Amino acid sequence: MNKRLTIALVAHDNRKADMVDWAVHNANFLAEHHLVCTGTTGGLIAEAFSEKGITAEITRMHSGPMGGDAEIAAMVVRKEVDLAIFLIDDLNPQPHEADIQMLLRQCRVHNIPIACNRYSADLMLTSSLWDDDNYVPTEPRYIFFKR
Repeated sequence: MNKRLTIALVAHDNRKADMVDWAVHNANFLAEHHLVCTGTTGGLIAEAFSEKGITAEITRMHSGPMGGDAEIAAMVVRKEVDLAIFLIDDLNPQPHEADIQMLLRQCRVHNIPIACNRYSADLMLTSSLWDDDNYVPTEPRYIFFKR
């Protein structure tokens, strides 16, 4: 890949092991980009990378419940994130559900690709569109459709 991306990585507690496994599996790709993570997730990924001798630029925000999701959502609004991977625990309630929904909404509103499972994350990482200089994502239009 020719472009250097900023990739947000977020995972709920019950999905952190899956995120670390995914990040290690994709370490060669991820190490070429800037990773922005919520606090605990970023720490776990940094530790796993260090154990494997992988060097990567990882910026850690606060933990999700302490505002990390909101910090990353603000980066999305400022167009400072190119791709978000958010492994959500859909089987258990989250005390900071409003922040989670805000991050998901801001990615949708600001046209930032967001993957919520490993399969979609792998598809997004391997997309040839990242290096296609002729491809420009169409901005979302919020207009009433009339026939």
